[in-house]
Amino acid sequence: MIEMSLTRSSGLSRRLIIDASPLIILFKAEFSHLLPEMFDELYVPDAVWNEIIAGSEDDVARQKLPTFSPIKRVSVFAVSPEVLRFDLGAGESESIELALETPDARLLIDDTAGRKCARRFGIPILGTGALLVLAKKNGLIPSVEGALQRVRASGLWIDDSITRTLIQSAGE
Repeated sequence: MIEMSLTRSSGLSRRLIIDASPLIILFKAEFSHLLPEMFDELYVPDAVWNEIIAGSEDDVARQKLPTFSPIKRVSVFAVSPEVLRFDLGAGESESIELALETPDARLLIDDTAGRKCARRFGIPILGTGALLVLAKKNGLIPSVEGALQRVRASGLWIDDSITRTLIQSAGE
């Protein structure tokens, strides 16, 4: 199911645009270190940054984002009418717009409506679960099953059938 590889020698894009939900979950589950290990360039649009910073003072993502130096904050000056028609949140809309403006990047997004919109525009997407499978295949984590338990405990909802598929994709 998960066929791509993100080794340093692969020809796949090493640029990643990150939506708010996956970033929040990765911070909470203590997997944010995987992002710079798997990608050379990490981008977060202003709306995503602002959404995370608006969290409560005790929110781990709010605390860690400003000092997580691998991430570059990017201003998206206008979201196209085609993206706005999907009526997504500001973070998803800016993430998709930035992905459209950066055709050699992947988009890390979990929101169902956002994923549907990204697919409509042919944007290569990755979900948090698939990111974990890739991390396991690249020797960065010992177990996808254990990692999925941590991200689920941190607030990510993943259907049980998708969880089983991800675990099988990882060869567990």
